[in-house]
Amino acid sequence: MKPEYDLSTMKSRRNPYASKLKKPVTMRLSEDVISYFKGMATDAGVPYQSLINLYLRDCVAQHRKVQIAWQSPPVG
Repeated sequence: MKPEYDLSTMKSRRNPYASKLKKPVTMRLSEDVISYFKGMATDAGVPYQSLINLYLRDCVAQHRKVQIAWQSPPVG
């Protein structure tokens, strides 16, 4: 290694991007949801997990709230 590349004298510092690192999680998603995002990811040329992350990040940025309306089973 060249002397000008000697990193042993370099001072360490905190990673400024550490708070933005991704955390691995396990999720159970429906096959149709995975197929939908995989198709979109293929068209966009990005990994489908990155696309899902971008979509969820947009939901956070837009402060979107989930609106769940459970449908009653048909009476019959």
